[in-house]
Amino acid sequence: MTQSTGNVQSSRAASKIYRNPTVRQTIRADLKRHWTIYLMALPVIAYYLIFHYGPMYGLQIAFKEFTPAKGIWGSPWSGFKHFESFFNGIYFWRLIKNTVLINLFELMFGFPAAIVLALLLNEIRNSIFKRFVQTISYLPHFISIVVVAGMMIDFLSRTGLINQIIGAFGIEPIDFLKESGWFRFLFVSSGIWQGVGWGSIIYLAAIATIDPSLYEAARMDGANRWKQTLHITLPGIMPTIVILFILQMGNMLTVGSEKVLLLYNPLTYETADVISTYVYRKGVLEASYSFTAAVGLFNSIISFILIVSANSFVKRISENKLW
Repeated sequence: MTQSTGNVQSSRAASKIYRNPTVRQTIRADLKRHWTIYLMALPVIAYYLIFHYGPMYGLQIAFKEFTPAKGIWGSPWSGFKHFESFFNGIYFWRLIKNTVLINLFELMFGFPAAIVLALLLNEIRNSIFKRFVQTISYLPHFISIVVVAGMMIDFLSRTGLINQIIGAFGIEPIDFLKESGWFRFLFVSSGIWQGVGWGSIIYLAAIATIDPSLYEAARMDGANRWKQTLHITLPGIMPTIVILFILQMGNMLTVGSEKVLLLYNPLTYETADVISTYVYRKGVLEASYSFTAAVGLFNSIISFILIVSANSFVKRISENKLW
């Protein structure tokens, strides 16, 4: 009873503050003073409202037998039929396994790679050499995924460069893109090559904010480069690492379908077929709109649960958190 009374009093107090003319005047003055900033934010707000929040009303087709002729409102309700069909499908566990494993390998190898590169670049004292290394590591990010996939197909074919090199050592040619056991390694390693340089930028920016006097004090205490990195640099960028780790956890059931679609084939479905490519085949090629909407909604709910769980876990073991 006491708690309920307290909540009512808090609501009344908040309402009273909101109706306070002084508060309204402050908000109006702030809008007038910073109208250019709010104007610049309008396109971003409009983008999210139109392309992210607006389409959410269409999620109801996951619970309907949607047909374009009848429209969203005219299509009959089907309940959880499409969810049950997905969960009981013969490909369910294969899709979950492939999606999770690819993301897990990227988390294990790709996520630390950007941190390690940033730490190494931070130790380079020759500015010309440092800029050269940064440029070389950033360039793959700007190469189209289509071009990267084409390069991989050419290099990894039976007559490609890689097989020519290993053939010089007497090793038989390998059909890298036709053997399912190679797909995850090739997908993750090519992703690291393409994104490690770009991913290191945010860590280099975080390193630049660390107080230089900390390094000076450490050197006076006799700390070498390794100890400075371990006790100053890493703790200094730990909040950034934690935030990016939590966001990465939220993508554990999300794998970009573009590169998978360009590289996989029926021979590699066993390890290459992921949720996003399955949605593409069912939704675009077979026009099963309601079924793919149900799969996408399931994917989004699990991703939301993962990101909330990761944030809660990090809050328990450290002071760093996303919210």
